[in-house]
Amino acid sequence: MAVAIDAFTDVRTLLAGARGVLFDFDGPICRLFPEDGSRPIADELRDVIDAFGAGHVLGEAERADKDPHVVLRAVHERGGPALRGLLSDLEGRVTAGELAAAERVAAQEKWHTPYVDALIRTLSGRGARLAVVTNNSPLAAEAHLDRRGLLRYFTTVQGRRPDDPGLMKPHPDVLSRALRELRLGPEDAVMIGDTGTDVRAAARAGVDFIGYGRDERKIDALRRAAAAMVITSYEPLAESEWADGS
Repeated sequence: MAVAIDAFTDVRTLLAGARGVLFDFDGPICRLFPEDGSRPIADELRDVIDAFGAGHVLGEAERADKDPHVVLRAVHERGGPALRGLLSDLEGRVTAGELAAAERVAAQEKWHTPYVDALIRTLSGRGARLAVVTNNSPLAAEAHLDRRGLLRYFTTVQGRRPDDPGLMKPHPDVLSRALRELRLGPEDAVMIGDTGTDVRAAARAGVDFIGYGRDERKIDALRRAAAAMVITSYEPLAESEWADGS
């Protein structure tokens, strides 16, 4: 059962007891690719793959998906050693696109998740160690946070490994790396994410999970993934009396 927007006691308690908080990037911190902004990158990848003569690795789903990560994963899983050079080229193109998007949305307040700045400062002020755990390039997340003046609050930013996109969430690798950098056990941390893959990655890593659903589509997806707690706004978590320890 998801947590209603006006029933944040359990979420506050969970966060108050956490020594570390792991934020997914795209969604919980900002909207990296609003208005289907990732589709041109996915289309570019498909064009490069076809030109390379490797179009056979893409199925119907990968041909239609707007997510470049779906295309990357298909090449990694089906391409084998012969396509390692192609995969490296594709990874570079995705990273470049994510970096450009990170800079672009950082300059537009409407694409920044409301109240996340206040929540990050609140959690840091309470002594929690913060990390980013994302399927995006860590360079993109770092660039965005730096532009927003938030990077200094994070102990570590962990993202997609360019040599192995197969370790993207729902694989728990990125969470495990973050926990090592934070020097915390899974029982000491909470993850905030907005997708079913986040839910599954947290479960596999043994980390408690809070879902952030900005709209009904996101909320429904988190519920279908069996997220125990789903919030729709950070505003109550950034309120001064909770920040003061009440």
